[in-house]
Amino acid sequence: MDETVRPLRIPPQAFVYADKHNVAQLVQVKVQLLVIDQPVDPISYLIGLLQRSSDDVPRVMVLGPPAVGKHTVVSSSERGKLSADLRLLVYGWVLEGIPQTRLQALSLQQGGVIPEHVVMLEAADDVLMERSCGRLVDAITGDIYHRTFILPDDDIITRRLEKGRSLTDQQRLAKLHRYCCEVTGLRSAYQHVLKVIDSDQPHADIYQQVLAFVRTRQRSRTPRILLLGPPGSGRSRQAQLLSEKYGMVDVSCGRLLRSVAAAGSSRGAEVQAYLDDRRPVSDSLLLQVLEERLSRPDCTRGGWILHGFPCDLQQARSLQESHQQPNRVFFLELTDDVCLERLSLRATDPVSGQSFHPVTRPAPSSEVQHRLKTRPEDSMESVTQRLKQYRLHSAALQSVYPEAIHIDADQDPHSVFEAVASRLTSEQQHNQNVDFKHKL
Repeated sequence: MDETVRPLRIPPQAFVYADKHNVAQLVQVKVQLLVIDQPVDPISYLIGLLQRSSDDVPRVMVLGPPAVGKHTVVSSSERGKLSADLRLLVYGWVLEGIPQTRLQALSLQQGGVIPEHVVMLEAADDVLMERSCGRLVDAITGDIYHRTFILPDDDIITRRLEKGRSLTDQQRLAKLHRYCCEVTGLRSAYQHVLKVIDSDQPHADIYQQVLAFVRTRQRSRTPRILLLGPPGSGRSRQAQLLSEKYGMVDVSCGRLLRSVAAAGSSRGAEVQAYLDDRRPVSDSLLLQVLEERLSRPDCTRGGWILHGFPCDLQQARSLQESHQQPNRVFFLELTDDVCLERLSLRATDPVSGQSFHPVTRPAPSSEVQHRLKTRPEDSMESVTQRLKQYRLHSAALQSVYPEAIHIDADQDPHSVFEAVASRLTSEQQHNQNVDFKHKL
C-alpha cells in the first residue's frame, strides 16, 4: 500500500495516556474557551488557562417550572447543601432558575457560561399549584419550606417561619404557562448534558438523584471494558448487547483463539497445537494474540469488550502491565446454583453456533430446537469444576480491580445490560456492592 494513504496506526499506549490524563476533555474545554473569548494572543491565553484552571469544577444549572423545588435542591440547609457537598462555593457554581428561555440559554453560551450538568425538575400542574400555595420562608436564613411537603425538624426554626410571598391563582397559571411554552427550547439547548427528574417524590430522594448525576463526568474515553464473572453469568450476552448498542468490538478470548488457529499463520499453528491437545494456551502466547487484536484500528477507535480473560491473578497482572489495561471492569455476580441451572439446560445449534436456553432464550423454531446439542463443557461435572476454579481465583481478581463495579446478574439480560450501561458514563468507578452472598 502507498504509505501516503496508509491508515494512521496510533500506538495503543497513546490511548492509555490520553484516558489517564483526560486529554480529550482538556483540549475540548480549552479550545471552547478560546473561541468564546477570542484573545489577541491565543498561545499566552491557553498557557494561562492551563496554569490556573481545573476542568473538574462542577458547573450546574437547576431548571424547572415555578414551585417545583429548585431552591430546595440547591440550598436548603435542612436537606444538606448541594453547594457544600460539591464544594461549589469555591470550586464551581450552581445556577438556579435561569435561563428561563432558549434565547437566554444561547446568550449564556455566547458569554462563556456553559454548564456541565443541567438538572430539570418536573411535576404535574396540580402538584405545582398545591406547592405554590403553602410556601413558608425562614426569616433568618431565607430557606424555603412547605406546610405540607417540607417542614424543619427544629422547633425553633418552625416557630420563626413566615408565609411566603403569595400570588393569585391567575398569576401562578400565567407563570406556569410561560414555562411550558419555553421548556422544549430549553431541553434542546442542553440536550447533551440534561437529566430530567420527577420532583413529585420525597425531597431527600430528589436530592440524592441530583447529587449522583452531578458527580458524574462526561468524558471522551475510548471504552475498554472487561467483563468478569462465573460461567453462566451472562458475560457473552452482555458483550453482545454492548457491542450492538455502542459499536464496540466484542472480544471473546475463546472465540479469538479459535479464529487465530483457523487462519493458518505461524502463530495460529502454535495455538492450534494447544487446542488439539485440549491444553490451556500458554499465557505468553495468549497475551500476544490479545495484544495484536486489541491494537487493531477497530478496537483503538471504537473500544472493546473483553471476556474470557483473565482467569487468575497472574493473567490479570499481565494484562495490567500491557498496553491494553481496561478502564471499566464489571463483575457479574451469580450464585453457583443459578449458574448450574443456566448452563446445564443450555444447548447449542450446530448450524449457527448460537446458544439457546428453554427459559431465558428459547429456540426460535421447532426445527432449531430438534437439532440442538449439549456441549461437553456444559455437563454438570464440567460446569461444577469450572465454577470451583472461578471461586478459587475470584478474590485475587478482585484485588487487582478493587474499583470494579459489581452487578447482580440474577436478572433478565436486558435488566443486567441497563445496569452495566448506566455506569459507562461515570467519571470514576466506585464499588457498587450489591446485596449478594455467594452460595458455594
